[in-house]
Amino acid sequence: MSDKAFIFDMDGVIIDSEHIHAVTKVQAVRSFGVDVSEADLDLRSYVGRSAKSFFSDMIAKYPELGDDWEVLAKRKHELYQRILREDAGLKPIAGIPELLARLKAKGYRIGLGSSSVMANIQLVLNRFGIMDYFDAIAAGSEVEHAKPEPDVYLLAARRLGVATENCTVIEDAGAGVMAAKAAGMRCIAIRNPNSGAQDLSRADMIIDSYEEIVL
Repeated sequence: MSDKAFIFDMDGVIIDSEHIHAVTKVQAVRSFGVDVSEADLDLRSYVGRSAKSFFSDMIAKYPELGDDWEVLAKRKHELYQRILREDAGLKPIAGIPELLARLKAKGYRIGLGSSSVMANIQLVLNRFGIMDYFDAIAAGSEVEHAKPEPDVYLLAARRLGVATENCTVIEDAGAGVMAAKAAGMRCIAIRNPNSGAQDLSRADMIIDSYEEIVL
């Protein structure tokens, strides 16, 4: 077993899905009777953060949504999963399958630490045929504190059996970079235009393509 690991975020890193999250968040809020637009919800500030963070804030802003963020999140996840199942055009971000293959060939442990729920993670990885590359998965729904806190990356490292200082995280969001650094891990940030203007300055390396990662 390798003593080194790469841990991937999912949204914006493996799947270019921020537009799907945006659409389904708006649809979820609207389905509870509140007429909103993407601009009303300040969605860019929630990139990389959990459904709990987003819907808790929405309840505070729109009391007519009720008082249970989990009900809203459940509706959003249903809408998100429907798109993942039905959109035949969805593909992994360019270079991801090749990078995973290179990491596996070099003997690295491979993990995933996402703010998403486990059902969404499994659906994405299985849909793209890359589940078998991953030695451990940690979902945001399994930890107490969401990114930018380090909880999900610490859980992934524990499940991989790799010391945090030997883990490299791949992120596309400022909150995720902060989480990785708070966990004591190296962080490579990939610029994803669809993730908005993210502050990636704390990352150890910033790239525009996975081909830039030299193993």
